Amino acid sequence: MSLVNPLMFIAKAQEKGAAIAAFNVHNLETIQAVAEGAAEERAPVIIQTTPGTLKHAGVEYIAACVKVASEKHDIPIALHVDHCPSYNTIVQCIRNGYTSVMIDGSMLPYEENVALVKKVVELAHSVGIAVEAELGRIGGTEDDITLDEREATFTVPEEARDFVEATGVDTLAVAIGTAHGVYKWEPKLDFKRLAEIRELVDVPLVLHGASGVDDESIKKAITGGICKINIATELKIPMAEAIQEVFRAKPDENDPRKYMGPAKEAVKEVVRKKIRLCGCNGLADELEGLR
Repeated sequence: MSLVNPLMFIAKAQEKGAAIAAFNVHNLETIQAVAEGAAEERAPVIIQTTPGTLKHAGVEYIAACVKVASEKHDIPIALHVDHCPSYNTIVQCIRNGYTSVMIDGSMLPYEENVALVKKVVELAHSVGIAVEAELGRIGGTEDDITLDEREATFTVPEEARDFVEATGVDTLAVAIGTAHGVYKWEPKLDFKRLAEIRELVDVPLVLHGASGVDDESIKKAITGGICKINIATELKIPMAEAIQEVFRAKPDENDPRKYMGPAKEAVKEVVRKKIRLCGCNGLADELEGLR
């Protein structure tokens, strides 16, 4: 089937008290691992790329590979650009078939963030594309951008309400205690803040920096209103470890198929586990009438 707008299946997950797993990919093998893992779990899935991945692999290559995956597997697949600060890059993604975009103005002053998001919403909605934005500043490292945890700021519930109303954004990423990259400490999510945001905001909420958060906290966040869970670092680590294991056993190996194959399988195992954790396994079969 063709790539789809993720709002179709995010809403269904929300109805069921589940969340959609969204996975950051970087190359052919990670795209295959996510698509195959989701298909095996019969789950709709969001495949997403950062601007850094677009620079590395090329938006045309990424879009073409994900389109093939969507045609090959009988599950709903959305293609999303994650943490994109550039309006021009958003335009490029939409022109190449992305069905969802995140415009990230969280580093800007509030009013500038609102203006940028409104501009993207106007463009994206005119062609049926979903828009995610972020309010608050999530610490850690994403691509080449690092925000010291001491400078991270949590989402203010009342601001979140006003932001959604002012921008018309479809989904909102909230800062409630997670961070991008590898955690230096055990993350503690602010569930009280999440409940206050959920009470005031009627669009689906997104949790970034979910890699490394314990399973019980993820489940509690979903119960508290999180409808999309972003996973990136937890795919990178097993991929790197699988490749390293091949070279430890056979240092002279030079056939990419011999080390990228195990890497793909390691990523797929994590994909399937995270989908089950989010509770969206089997959801694709419930969406038959919505396709």
